[in-house]
Amino acid sequence: MKYDFTSLMDRHGKDAIAVDGLGTGFAPDRPKDGYDVIPMWVADMNFPTVPTIPQAIIERAKHPAFGYFKPTDEYFDSIIRWQETRNGVTGLTKEHIGYENGVLGGVISALTAFAAPGDGVLLHSPTYIGFTMSIRNNGYKIVHSPLKKDENGVWRMDYEDMDAKLKAENIHVAVFCSPHNPCGRVWERWELEKAMEVYRANDCLVISDEIWSDILLNGHTHIPTQSVSDWARQHTVAVYAPSKTFNLAGLVGSYHIIYNKYLRDRVVAKSSKPHYNDMNVLSMHALIGAYSPEGYEWVDELKQVLSGNVNFACDYIQQHFEGVAVSKPQGTYMLFLDCTEWCEKHGKTIDEVQKAGWDVGVAWQDGRMFHGPCAIRMNLALPLSRVQEAFARLDKYVFNA
Repeated sequence: MKYDFTSLMDRHGKDAIAVDGLGTGFAPDRPKDGYDVIPMWVADMNFPTVPTIPQAIIERAKHPAFGYFKPTDEYFDSIIRWQETRNGVTGLTKEHIGYENGVLGGVISALTAFAAPGDGVLLHSPTYIGFTMSIRNNGYKIVHSPLKKDENGVWRMDYEDMDAKLKAENIHVAVFCSPHNPCGRVWERWELEKAMEVYRANDCLVISDEIWSDILLNGHTHIPTQSVSDWARQHTVAVYAPSKTFNLAGLVGSYHIIYNKYLRDRVVAKSSKPHYNDMNVLSMHALIGAYSPEGYEWVDELKQVLSGNVNFACDYIQQHFEGVAVSKPQGTYMLFLDCTEWCEKHGKTIDEVQKAGWDVGVAWQDGRMFHGPCAIRMNLALPLSRVQEAFARLDKYVFNA
């Protein structure tokens, strides 16, 4: 490969919650003496990003003034070209794109523009913890429509349940996740079309978080929610970012795509009122560096690496961890393990399982925060050697101790 996805990157002392935040808040505990940390909880990557990003930042930082500015045409052109090339988007123009201080900020701007505190908001569960915290913190009632596994263990939407809850709770705003976090589903076109028909029948605005749209595994293809019908195009606020794709969360910088001028005007008005939603100049140059020709190559290699990691992990679980269930993700770099059967068979609680992993340096995450009653969430965006070491420790000290 052209880019480095095998070297072990030391992140200690480099502002990384994933390694320096252990033992605080809801982070995993620090390991026992003799074990190093394998960070598998925070959803950022343990790979160096594409070199064009630091190059772009350094080149801009050579100029010693960082005053007020406006996003350049190059910024918008980079997004338009990326969306067209990677996602097949056509008809996207500069006016449809707006900056957001993070995807969750964009979600909340759209939500508060079209729903009042106390209103119900439909989400699928398992549910990304960021949705849970930000939506509840802003005074909204979350109504969950649980995903269900089909006969092949694939997570699917329950359209009848969605429709029933939208009607019963008088809900007119839904937060959608595509690809889905934490389950890793990359929705098929027919699934999106059917979901949009349910939302349409209930006069429901859709806020679609598509931050994971570049992280596609084993040949799966992302279909933008807005592309499946004319109605979806006019009634969906889509939010994207290069942060998951290129490991840029610490720089802050996302963007929305809104085709409907009325929706766009309301969202922009809402996000602009506090005067907080302004771009960082280095964030702008980071995006331009990311969405460069080298960035396209780097992401293609990244997808190969992550596909290999996911295939290894899922095969290992099936062969070695009897009673642990996992639906192989089609996108993202997260696993969502269901330990219900294993815990019942071995008389253990999910707390004991998590702690056993933490003790030997496998810093995985409590899945109950994502509405998995006996679940653990794992980040596989590490060099394969570290993933292999983590599963060897889980085999020896946790599931087959």
